[in-house]
Amino acid sequence: MSEERGVYELRLGLYASQEEAEKIKERVAALLCPDPDHAPPCPVPWSMLLLSEDHLDEPDAYAELVEQAKIEGRPQP
Repeated sequence: MSEERGVYELRLGLYASQEEAEKIKERVAALLCPDPDHAPPCPVPWSMLLLSEDHLDEPDAYAELVEQAKIEGRPQP
């Protein structure tokens, strides 16, 4: 396996309210950096961005997720 490094993007689609999405974002950040008070830098540099459906490049990117939520009877966020 090559030791060459680069940037990778991990996308996670959520059917959630703004509050639920923020809580999940905080939990993911804690996985990436379990000690936010450590001396810099992080062993693996990372950043995170939370986008609403209105700001997606592909508006229908998560159409299957929305359909699944409707079938399961989940309330609209």
